[in-house]
Amino acid sequence: MSETLLSSRNLAFELYEVLDAEGLTQRERFAEHNRETFDAAISTARNIAEKYFAPHNRKNDENEPRYENGQAILIPEVKPAVDAFLEAGFLNAARSFEAGGMQLPTLLSQACFAHFQAANAASTSYPFLTMGAANLIESFGTEEQKQRFLQPMIDGRFFGTMALTEPHAGSSLSDIRTRAEPAAGGSYRLKGNKIFISGGDHSLSENIVHMVLAKLPDAPAGVKGISLFIVPKFLVNDDGSLGARNDVLLAGLFHKMGWRGTTSTALNFGDNGNCVGYLVGKPHQGLSCMFQMMNEARIGVGMGAVMLGYAGYLYSLDYARERPQGRLPDSKDPSTAPVAIIQHADIKRMLLTQKAYVEGAFDLGLYAARLFDDTTTLATDTERKHAHELLDLLTPIVKSWPSEFCLKANELAIQILGGHGYTREYPVEQYYRDNRLNPIHEGTHGIQSLDLLGRKLAQNGGAGLKQLIRLIAETGARAQKHPSLTALREPLEQLVNRLQSVTIGLLTDLAQGKVNSSLANSALYLKVFGHTVIGWRWLEQAIRAEEGLAKGEAADAAFYKGKLQAARYFLTWEVPSCHHELAILEARDDTCLGMQDEWF
Repeated sequence: MSETLLSSRNLAFELYEVLDAEGLTQRERFAEHNRETFDAAISTARNIAEKYFAPHNRKNDENEPRYENGQAILIPEVKPAVDAFLEAGFLNAARSFEAGGMQLPTLLSQACFAHFQAANAASTSYPFLTMGAANLIESFGTEEQKQRFLQPMIDGRFFGTMALTEPHAGSSLSDIRTRAEPAAGGSYRLKGNKIFISGGDHSLSENIVHMVLAKLPDAPAGVKGISLFIVPKFLVNDDGSLGARNDVLLAGLFHKMGWRGTTSTALNFGDNGNCVGYLVGKPHQGLSCMFQMMNEARIGVGMGAVMLGYAGYLYSLDYARERPQGRLPDSKDPSTAPVAIIQHADIKRMLLTQKAYVEGAFDLGLYAARLFDDTTTLATDTERKHAHELLDLLTPIVKSWPSEFCLKANELAIQILGGHGYTREYPVEQYYRDNRLNPIHEGTHGIQSLDLLGRKLAQNGGAGLKQLIRLIAETGARAQKHPSLTALREPLEQLVNRLQSVTIGLLTDLAQGKVNSSLANSALYLKVFGHTVIGWRWLEQAIRAEEGLAKGEAADAAFYKGKLQAARYFLTWEVPSCHHELAILEARDDTCLGMQDEWF
């Protein structure tokens, strides 16, 4: 049977040949695991995703949540799917055994989650948001807050959200107007409006815990005046039972192009003057706390984009193998049978492009997950610090590159199906619509590019960038042992050398105060940097594929050759094209910056 979520062989290749998942079991935290427990968790995830999540993906899209009597009403299939996710323990996949978790490495939990993201992005979002909110309270909450709110979230009784965006401010969080006034007993009373709050209302759980950004009366201007608050849908009594409904009103639902199965809400806090909230962390430091959840969400967005691209790729691949149409250019005899469209060169081009994009991005997402494991379980503080610096640098790429290029993969999947691809009778149009959200939420490409060029590169003296350059060089050195990879290795080395030169120039300009001109074309820099990283990851995969071929397993020969061909495509078709963007960056071209409002 064809695989519809992701290739199990490719997943095994990533985990056990590229990223050394088994090596993690040598670390104390993961010592009770082995390949068998890892594979069992993956098998369970695949089974639940196929049985409970995939079957209602289309129905979710056709029957988006309804606003009735102040509540969001979902289709009935969502709750049993989410319940199955909870009952299998995936909500606490990475949490310790003592806390009721599976104590899986993040690498393995992300591998499990990928199945759900491919099967039904919308229904998956409810527990995913909850995991992020729970981690936030665990990191910054008081013991009382953990007992009252975190434990029910761990138990799956309470779900969570993050409430950042406001109608007038959008991504400009420094301009939020939601206010929090101190009240009796150490609590606060919040008043304000938030929009685009995913999972902001539903009946999947007993309670919903909103993580809300707001400003205290004495807050300084800008982002340094933002505080973070727990605001539950229902108040929680001292004994853990639910109390009265809090003053949080579902003002309405947004109707989206895609990702329709997730409630996207407008929430009013404090319309009646009695919205109770609880400060998390220190006053005016809410954004630094929230960045933990936002960074987790950004990696989640990137993986979600990968899996929607992956699902479209697999579907169009099956379609291309089964759809007979036309004949090859050297066969003009109309009496001969039509060939499957996968035999046409241009269809191969589009399938190979998709494969290069989705499998390259899939590798990067899992690599980032393994880096997160390194930040918590490597032996020394220095090693953990270095892992954190590298992960911090790569986070904008993990979020943005798949959101752009796996969306392009979805576009190619539609093209391969031709007119059928543009109809609702086939799933590839929904994959595209669902994926179109990912370049927007959790920080647009523009925001991520400013973060990368304006902050991350120079952070800690460029420590993360230096690590990345060293790792790419090490991969290149290992690739030299395989003469067949020379043509793949050299374009990447040329790009890295030129990118370093351009980066030094841009950072020098920034240090000299030339901020606007240096950052004007940051989106181009993000694209080139992302292609460099994906090119590195493909060279790494190519080395592993050569090693696999050398072992002589006949059953795997086609798989490894496919890897090498995708690596060849990306490194010889995509990577060299980046020199055009680098030329624009080198010239500090001001075409866009210099455009005036009245000229449009």
